[in-house]
Amino acid sequence: MVHIRPLDVSDAPVLATAYTANWPFLAPWDPVRPDAFFTPAGQEARISGMLADRAVYPCAIELDGDVVGTITLTQIEYGPAQSANLGYWVAQAVNGRGVATKAVAEIVEHAFGVLGLHRIQAGTLAHNHGSQKVLANNGFERIGTARGFLFIEGRWQDHILFQLVNDDWQPA
Repeated sequence: MVHIRPLDVSDAPVLATAYTANWPFLAPWDPVRPDAFFTPAGQEARISGMLADRAVYPCAIELDGDVVGTITLTQIEYGPAQSANLGYWVAQAVNGRGVATKAVAEIVEHAFGVLGLHRIQAGTLAHNHGSQKVLANNGFERIGTARGFLFIEGRWQDHILFQLVNDDWQPA
């Protein structure tokens, strides 16, 4: 069973191990990471920083109780925008099994329900068809291409941008 839950600093050792084990699989999609990123101390510092930032909502993705990835809302903005950006990854061993699709569905429910957001945006590398399918399966619509959006694998790479809008949201 797939479930998301808020990250905790106690997740640092598990995430350090997961990132290290999955780095060959994740590297084509992620920015270059410093060596410290792959250590429990590096993950603890990263998680602590995210938890201290009110504009970030970081979660672990669990499958049958084991952490198999993360999913995070960033740049959470209230006021007229009521929006956030979405990012996620899952371990290679569970890739293609619907784990990311279910995790995205769960965080969307939380974002639109508990957090009261109106819009979620996500970007994928132009050639990341698997992630694009995850977003499409959750009702995200393609809104355009951001040229040179992120520095991945040593070069600026284009991303396809998607959004999901909660048309039922109304200000209180």
